[in-house]
Amino acid sequence: MAQHPLSATSSGPPRRGLGRSGIAVSAVGFGAAPLGDLYAKLDETVAVATVRAAIGAGITLVDTSPHYGNGLSELRCGAGLRGVERDRYVLSTKVGRFMNPLQPGGTAVGVGVAAPGFAGGTPHKAVLDYSYDGTMRSFEQSLLRLGVDRIDILLIHDVDVWTHGAEAIEARFKEAMEGAYPALAKLRREGVIRAVGIGVNEVPMCERFAKAGDFDVMLLAGRYSLLEQPALDGFLPLAARKGIGVMLGGVFNSGILATGAVEGARYNYRPAPPDILARVGRIEAVCRAHGVRLADAALRFPLGHEAVASVVLGAVTPLEVERNMTALAAPIPAALWSDLKTEGLLRADAPVPD
Repeated sequence: MAQHPLSATSSGPPRRGLGRSGIAVSAVGFGAAPLGDLYAKLDETVAVATVRAAIGAGITLVDTSPHYGNGLSELRCGAGLRGVERDRYVLSTKVGRFMNPLQPGGTAVGVGVAAPGFAGGTPHKAVLDYSYDGTMRSFEQSLLRLGVDRIDILLIHDVDVWTHGAEAIEARFKEAMEGAYPALAKLRREGVIRAVGIGVNEVPMCERFAKAGDFDVMLLAGRYSLLEQPALDGFLPLAARKGIGVMLGGVFNSGILATGAVEGARYNYRPAPPDILARVGRIEAVCRAHGVRLADAALRFPLGHEAVASVVLGAVTPLEVERNMTALAAPIPAALWSDLKTEGLLRADAPVPD
């Protein structure tokens, strides 16, 4: 399979075309979910400094969402980007929730399955709404929190079984395609946004949306990583054929591919089960034999697929941004990938980086 074309930059990570959207993004993006106080409350000054460090490191893609801390992540991104020339970065956020400032914050209205918890956030209530009007309201609120007059990439967020439960997913999909999608398509026609997309945790929903509408971008979390590659069967080839640019979140599978198989390691937002710990331990042993850090291999592997434009990595300190940039540049021998395939730890048909 052909490698994704790269364009060199004088500093920072290389840039890749985001499908047929005409947008170029850094191969490593800045994922701002942790800035919504995911798992732990963050110091405000450090959070803002982390956004500035990402831009300073040459990262051009910033991805956030109203969901992250009920708007707190967007507020912190906006503070960090204030004063930065607008053309220096590509801004991605999401719709599907708006905030009600007259109700106290908490679990989003209508969520069937509890989402990963945020330790802090704004004191505003999140309301799930994929209707046309709800989408426009969410978009307008995001513009205000971010302090910008345009957003480059707008994603319909969390239309998946993980969020809503199997009994509600059909109604949510219908609501999104009849409400949110026409709203985003209108904003794209008017030039207010440049790309329309989806942001979910499940491969089947990516495939379903890709076949149902004219989408430019999809953000898939956790389903194409060094640990598991289910997206390789249908979605990634489909994205390549249709010219859909793919951004990947969760390439460390919620942490275990960064920490290794240690006690307390997280997988899919929960403590890793024994079989996952064992598999990661074997992957780590192969990496160690080649003198490669597990996290470095986990970051680089997904970039081997032609449809993948960027891996979106979270960070909560400037040091973590620097660490991600160092990992991207780490040398990885081709023999590492072949040994992982020989050991049955990586699919034989998985494309790997040059």
